[in-house]
Amino acid sequence: MNIELHILQNFAPSNLNRDDTGSPKSCDFGGYRRARISSQAIKRAIRSEFKRGLLPIDNVAERSKRFRTVIGEILASRGRAATEAERVFDAALGGLGILSEQRGSEEDAETLTEVLLFADRSHLERFADVCDKNWDTLSDAYKNVWAPKKGKKPSKDEAKKAVAGLTKQLSDALDGCRSADLALFGRMLADLPGKNIDAASQVAHAISTHQVNFDFDYYTAVDDRKPEDTAGADMIGTVEFNSACFYRYGNIDVAQLKTNLRGDDALTAKSVLAFLEASRDAIPTGKQNSFAAQNPPSFVFAVVRDSGFWSLANAFVKPVRPRGEEDVVQLSVYALTRHWSDLAATYGAPSGTIAACALPSLEVPAPLDNVRVASYGDLVKRVMDAIGV
Repeated sequence: MNIELHILQNFAPSNLNRDDTGSPKSCDFGGYRRARISSQAIKRAIRSEFKRGLLPIDNVAERSKRFRTVIGEILASRGRAATEAERVFDAALGGLGILSEQRGSEEDAETLTEVLLFADRSHLERFADVCDKNWDTLSDAYKNVWAPKKGKKPSKDEAKKAVAGLTKQLSDALDGCRSADLALFGRMLADLPGKNIDAASQVAHAISTHQVNFDFDYYTAVDDRKPEDTAGADMIGTVEFNSACFYRYGNIDVAQLKTNLRGDDALTAKSVLAFLEASRDAIPTGKQNSFAAQNPPSFVFAVVRDSGFWSLANAFVKPVRPRGEEDVVQLSVYALTRHWSDLAATYGAPSGTIAACALPSLEVPAPLDNVRVASYGDLVKRVMDAIGV
């Protein structure tokens, strides 16, 4: 069973997700320039919402290069010396071909893993168990392979060979998951392809439903101790921004999610519910202190279907244009409904549950008007009832 969310969200002037030059991200679509928010930024915002009470901390993973310190703390709580525990972790992780190295100046050096690891607490606890049970072997490996390098990392072959007998135990510690975000968004480890987790969710880059022009905010700052000085500003600059109505699309393969969560029905349902709630509130944080573009969605359309997925982005190949009394949000609702109707007429409407909710002032044409519910809470309830987990 699959779940789809189609969202129209109109943001006031903002720079929610910027590129390497500081400009709001954009793209060409249908031959027109569109505002864009990257999939990564949206997923990051969803994961941040998970941590605000939607899920217990044990069901939320972390992505970090700094697990060395966490493992050290776990082992220290079991009576191991913290410094030695971090070295044991270096040797253990090196046995998997994922190396640690020191970064920064000698005075402020920090040891990080060379890749971002995406892991939940159960992975870290199991990995710490292996380290604890094989303390002497891993400690000797560090002394023989890592210590002589004086802060430099050994080769991957050297690191693996030093703890070759523990490879399976270390690898098994990364099996499975108990966190919603890891199960939903997956994990890719190039050095450990067997520990990759297939994502149960897909999240599209959000694009504006209309053509977008980009503007610049020219700002100045005045020294508070020279308020009467009108000869010039003490700081000047520019910030690029735009304002756009975005089409957002995401989906969940519920069967894959359940597989990732080891068949746990209760945790699967909890993860779906968290995704639905977080998707409503997920707003990237870029430049929010300057723009405060805290605008919730205007229209949400959910589909629960037995198989297949339909992105409705092509509803906006021809960009909508405000006209008369009809604004860009209302016209986007019309375009989305029309495209849905075209697909249903051509390929057959998917069997399953369909629900839509919108701000009361918005007109929702048939057939989506026929499945309109009073609130987002009602939409979520219909989805959860439909998946039956």
